Amino acid sequence: MTKNFIAAIVRNRAHFIHRLKVLAPGLAALMLTAGCQTDSVFLPAAQPGAVKTPDIITLREGDVLKITFPGNANLNTTQAVRRDGMISMPLVGELKAVGKTLKQLESELLDLYSTQLVSKEVTVELQSSTYPVYVNGSVLRPGKIMSDRPLTAFEAIMEAGGPDYAKANLKGVVVIRQEGGSSRKFILNLKLVMEGKSGEPFYLKPGDTVYVPEKFNWF
Repeated sequence: MTKNFIAAIVRNRAHFIHRLKVLAPGLAALMLTAGCQTDSVFLPAAQPGAVKTPDIITLREGDVLKITFPGNANLNTTQAVRRDGMISMPLVGELKAVGKTLKQLESELLDLYSTQLVSKEVTVELQSSTYPVYVNGSVLRPGKIMSDRPLTAFEAIMEAGGPDYAKANLKGVVVIRQEGGSSRKFILNLKLVMEGKSGEPFYLKPGDTVYVPEKFNWF
């Protein structure tokens, strides 16, 4: 009877461990996503000629703008967006630039200078821009990364020294983004990217945090 009792305990323990292993991915995802909106991002296999462009990035403090008036070169200027989000334009004075796209700023400048331009044309170019993203978790050099170009989640991880291959779970990379006063989480399977099977890069926005979780170890 004692032997049968011990055998039953062993069988129950093995069954319990098996069930936990089956449920673990779902439990881990639930803990990661509790309290905020979560989006699972599926990165399909690469298609010939398929290229996904990054979202439009609005102007930020520190961006350097080149503003050109083809019909009046005296108004041309190159300057950085100040800490207060403003730029200073000849004749019209202070103008808010932060939060606007290049096209929106061009349109506003055309309205402001409408009575002073012979050629109704103005061009706003972004000459340089840097913005921070943060990478932590199972990477070799976690911390803040400053980028001056559109950056994907995979590129950010590589900028942080790459994943710690002994620990990193690239199937469940989390991107945390603040939008409109709330937090969103995107779950990415970057193992597909590592294997060259994904053709849709996930572009980061300023201030995004990329978290590379560890693989789940039972013992």
